[in-house]
Formats: sequence, C-alpha cells, structure tokens
Amino acid sequence: MASARQVNIAVIGAGGVGKCFLSQLEQLAARRASPKLVLTYICSSKKALYNTDHLAIDLDNVTSTLAASTAAPLPLPKLVEFLSSSGSKTVLVDNTSSEDIAAAYPKFLGQGISIVTPNKKAFSGSFKLWQDIFSAAEQSGAKVYHESSVGAGLPVISTLKDLVDTGDEVTKIEGVFSGTMSFLFNSFAPTSGSGGQWSAEVKKAKELGYTEPDPRDDLNGLDVARKLTILARLAGLEIESPTSFPVQSLIPKELESVASGDEFLEKLPAFDAQMEETKAAAEKEGKVVRFVGSIDVAAKQVKVGLEKFDLAHPIAALKGSDNIISFYTKRYGSNPLIIQGAGAGGDVTAMGVTSDLLKVLSQIS
Repeated sequence: MASARQVNIAVIGAGGVGKCFLSQLEQLAARRASPKLVLTYICSSKKALYNTDHLAIDLDNVTSTLAASTAAPLPLPKLVEFLSSSGSKTVLVDNTSSEDIAAAYPKFLGQGISIVTPNKKAFSGSFKLWQDIFSAAEQSGAKVYHESSVGAGLPVISTLKDLVDTGDEVTKIEGVFSGTMSFLFNSFAPTSGSGGQWSAEVKKAKELGYTEPDPRDDLNGLDVARKLTILARLAGLEIESPTSFPVQSLIPKELESVASGDEFLEKLPAFDAQMEETKAAAEKEGKVVRFVGSIDVAAKQVKVGLEKFDLAHPIAALKGSDNIISFYTKRYGSNPLIIQGAGAGGDVTAMGVTSDLLKVLSQIS
C-alpha cells in the first residue's frame, strides 16, 4: 500500500509560473509536516533533475541546481514509468503550455498519478482528450485540477463546478478573460478621456510584458477561446474545440502572415483607422468597446469578440489588466455572481496551482 505519510511531487516547467510555484512549494513543504512533500523530479525543456531511486531533491536553490544539471528530461512514457514506480502517491505539476504533455495526461492519470496544472491545452483540446482525461482519473482514483487554466488564481473553475454540482442551472457566462485584452481596451477606450492610438497601446502592452512575444498570439482571440471552451464544457456543453465557434481576430488580414511580431508592430499604425471607427461607433451610443467571451448555455452558443457596453456596466468599469467573469444562473437571477481580479501574472497563477495541490493532498493523503 502506498504510504500516505509522504507524497512525491514531480514538476515540469521552471519558467515564470514554474519559479513562482517552486517558491510556494518550498514554503508549503516547510509549513506542513504531514504528509511530507518530496520533490522527486523536475525538468525544464532541456534539463532535468532526478535520482533513479526517487530520493528527495533539495528545494533550496532548486532552479540554479537544475540549470547546472547535465541530465536531459525523461521522454514522457519513461516519466510515467519512473513516477509510477516510486511506491508513494505522486502528483505531477505541469507548469507548461505544451500540447505533447497535455496529450499524455490520460497515461499519467491511468497510472494513479494525480495532476495539477495551468495548461489550457489539455482541457481545450479535442473533446475526446477531455473525456479521456476524466475517465482515466475516475478509473484510477487519481485527481486532476486545473483552476489556473482560466483566470490565473481567480476561483473561476471551482465556482462554476460548485454551481453545477449543487444543482444550480447556469444560463449564461460572460466576461473579460484576457489580462492583455483588458489592459488594451481599458487604455484604448477608457470610460473617461480619449485613450491612445490602438497601435501605440499594443506596443505599450508588449513593452510592459502584458502580451506574448508576438502580440498576434493575443490579438487572434484564441487564448480567450480556449478558456471559453473549458468553461462551456464544465457547464455541460460538448464543445469540440476552440475553433468550433465564432472567434473575432483583431489582426488585420494584411498582417496575418508578416514574418515577425516586430514587423507586425511596425506596420500596425496603418490600420489604426479601423479600430478608431469601432471606438467612435460605441461612443456615439454612449458606450465603450470591450473584447469579451460569452456562453449562452440554453442556446448552446459560444462566441468571442468585440461588444459594446454602457459606461456603468461592470465590464466597462474594469481597471488595468483585471479579468471579470459573470455567472448568470437560476439561483442568482438577474444579478450575476461576479468574480473579478488579476487574471495574469506568475505569482497569482502559481497560487492557483498550489491551491489545487492542497486540494489533491486533502483527498489522497
């Protein structure tokens, strides 16, 4: 019988979120005597740290120890084998956005290895992968949590699951699901004042680190579509993929295939007039334009794109890069349950992952 006095932790990914998680894990391990949390495997995309006999890796300065390692990461089938042979309960923490790792989740879960992750690809990929993940977990008893796959550390997924599991009927979900898009539209089309030029705001967002290295990866709307796919599935809709419903891209057709993000930013000012028109049309109605996602559960419709909102609407009044998600349900009637706050950033995303780890520990130890 696997010992419940010790739980082994394996970590994939030691970048922005990964580093923040490791720092939180170190504090957690120091605070909790039982079960003892033991790091037995950690890897980045190129390097790994592990002992063939599953001995503990010191959490102190683990990122610099990893950087100095000469070992390569284990191929995923070997990693499944390695983790399942330890004799202790094991939790895999995937801090990446890798599709390959996501596709291997059913294999890990099938071997009794629990998973916590912010990786959206696993839960917004094909509907078959979604089914395979949860049926593998059900059969083996392993747990899988992914709070940070939507809204970083905000309790979006846990709230939706609580609503559904307690028998409430979710009718509509609407909100601003991207910190990048929130920042862009709050500065481009503020509720008071005129805001900046669209291209200048995109450039500023990139300089501040709000966008992906290539801003088109934010402006194509796919990140929001992935989050909507996850929430729609949790609300009971069989959404096939993030490309199976309308997603408005804010990339001008002429710039979709330019070679780099830098070239895109260079050429974007020529298209400012289009966004100015959109902004002006909203202003004429006394409204502001925002980039939102919405799920109409009854009509089984999901969409992502630009919408106009009255200045008094909570979505219009957002500040900075905050996210806001409104749940309209039978119980909450016309006043939705609203979750709002920072929807991006290493520390808050890692907090969601650490919180999920605590949930798993309470169930397996």
